Amino acid sequence: MRNRVIRSLLLAVGIVFLSAPSFAQIGVSVRIGPPALPVYEQPMCPGDGYMWTPGYWAWDGAYYWVSGDWVMAPEVGYLWTPGYWGWGGDGFMFNEGYWGLSVGFYGGINYGFGYFGRGYEGGRWDNGRFFYNSTVNNVNRNSMHNVYDTRVNESRGNRVSYNGGDGGIDARANSQEEAAAHDRHIAPVSAQTEHAQSARNEPQQRFSANHGAPPGSAAARSQNAVHPKDLPAVEHAASRNTGNAKLDQKYQKQQDNLAARQNQDRQKLQQQQDREHQQFAKQQSNAARSRQQEQRHQQQTQQMQQRHSQQTQQLSQRQSGGGESRGGGESRGGGGGGRR
Repeated sequence: MRNRVIRSLLLAVGIVFLSAPSFAQIGVSVRIGPPALPVYEQPMCPGDGYMWTPGYWAWDGAYYWVSGDWVMAPEVGYLWTPGYWGWGGDGFMFNEGYWGLSVGFYGGINYGFGYFGRGYEGGRWDNGRFFYNSTVNNVNRNSMHNVYDTRVNESRGNRVSYNGGDGGIDARANSQEEAAAHDRHIAPVSAQTEHAQSARNEPQQRFSANHGAPPGSAAARSQNAVHPKDLPAVEHAASRNTGNAKLDQKYQKQQDNLAARQNQDRQKLQQQQDREHQQFAKQQSNAARSRQQEQRHQQQTQQMQQRHSQQTQQLSQRQSGGGESRGGGESRGGGGGGRR
């Protein structure tokens, strides 16, 4: 996109640039990169014609989370291209999303739910009606019959929320995405701007309050989980792409092994807590003792989750270092190619 950039100073923490793309939308950029994308569940689609618009981090002097939302397409045949943060040489610029007849470039960001970095695999228009891919969308198949099932190659590990810069996604627009950027666009509709404004006014949506775990995210649910069965699924460490197929295979095996061990930990702790529940039921314990038991179970679950989080982070750091050579085995190369 060709942007006209107006530079102005915003607070002491960043420089803001206002850009006006050819379709009259406004973008914002700052020196500080946005946080990682949180993992969250998609609410059920409310009905025909609604399109999923994924969540993103917005900025108004500080970062705040705008959750994903189902929005009615402004015209038949139109698809949503998500906005994205991209490095502009001396700051991160936010490129606003837009509606168009095809999906353009959105930074290679893996927003999930069909937006896995290129194009959109969550649905398609057919004879004036939108059909939903139920493998990546939460739809009620009993009431909606314009549904199909197509498995897609979905990578869940990478939660990086920006393109370029230090640690950002290394992706560039292809010819098809470049063409989409010059097609007719429709700016975000009123439902989207109102949703973003509501998030801006909600204190718990701000990174300073939620520390990257906004309400409704998997991390927020983990903090409130009492038992292992309440936790979201075990997530792999960020997948590596070093350009070395053998090394990538080794890294993937390490991630799979760690996930398997963590799942076993969860099962063991859940079984232990289930046995304690059965014993308490036989003893007909009073309400006070039951509350104490649940508090202890929550502590156990949170301690396990913290331990697992540290394990996942340590594995990701080791792999980012380019290798885990033991006695001169593999070289410590490949760290620069792991931005995926």
